[in-house]
Amino acid sequence: MIITRSPLRITLGGGGTDLPSYYEQFGGFLIAGAIDKYVYITIHDTFVDDLIVKYSSLERVPSADHLQHPIIRESMRLVEIDGRALEISSMADIPAGTGLGSSGSFTTALLKALHTHKKHLIHPRELAEQACHVEIGLLKEEIGKQDQYIAAFGGLTCLEFPADGEVKAAPLPITTETLYNLEDDLLLFFTGYSRSASKVLSDQNRRSLERDPEVERNLHELKEIAYQSQEALVQGDLQRFAELLSLQWEQKKRRTGGASNEEIDRLYQIGMANGALGGKLVGAGGGGFLMFYAEDKIRLRHAMLEEGLREVRFRFDFEGTKVVIQ
Repeated sequence: MIITRSPLRITLGGGGTDLPSYYEQFGGFLIAGAIDKYVYITIHDTFVDDLIVKYSSLERVPSADHLQHPIIRESMRLVEIDGRALEISSMADIPAGTGLGSSGSFTTALLKALHTHKKHLIHPRELAEQACHVEIGLLKEEIGKQDQYIAAFGGLTCLEFPADGEVKAAPLPITTETLYNLEDDLLLFFTGYSRSASKVLSDQNRRSLERDPEVERNLHELKEIAYQSQEALVQGDLQRFAELLSLQWEQKKRRTGGASNEEIDRLYQIGMANGALGGKLVGAGGGGFLMFYAEDKIRLRHAMLEEGLREVRFRFDFEGTKVVIQ
């Protein structure tokens, strides 16, 4: 049996500048952090001729070409595995559609498992690019590249997206003290809403392709905020970093009508009134997790608990996509 895992992520700055419709014109930059919440893929040989695939549904088919699940089907074609006499299963610590990059984590974990099954070694960069090729190139999902890259590399990582498409990944150079403060003072609360990132991002993608000056200006400003966030984190100025989180959130709401709603806005304001120094919704918007930076964590937790929100505590993952059992 082969078991792989791939971390989910939080975006600390620059989300949205990783879409090809933007970075191919202007270049993108963001900061992402892999967290210790995972998508798992298992593969093992069976004694039947069919391919059995288990996710939120169950498929039993003669080969990969007959699969309904598009990511699994195209990934198996890419790695040239027909799937006969195999069983593939997926599990996750957090539900899909909650803003933590689960689709990119799923694809990188799956490809890592398939390559391991064929006894192929694959570098994290190549793994990330293959995942992007499946999701963006083959399936035409209107998403960015950060999820696949941060899942493959792990860590607290700065990602540059030059116009030529050659993504550059580098660790965020912060002190151990700043790292521990981030882990202690960044809090995630599940809003109870889920959504498709591709659907939320499609409006931004369309307007970017049409060279909408308002969207371009917004993303330029968001990229500059990401650079400022990088500087604040490197300097250990977490008060400034928290303020920039809120500034990002305001930018996102102005750019995308579906980024928020009345209930999310209300919950956000409650958080900001109860100990949070800054915060935003993680992911493309429309649902998922509210992330706050707070020094008065007890007060914030109490306020969110009263609203019925569930906290997910986390630490950062520095291993990226890996084989757990082989």
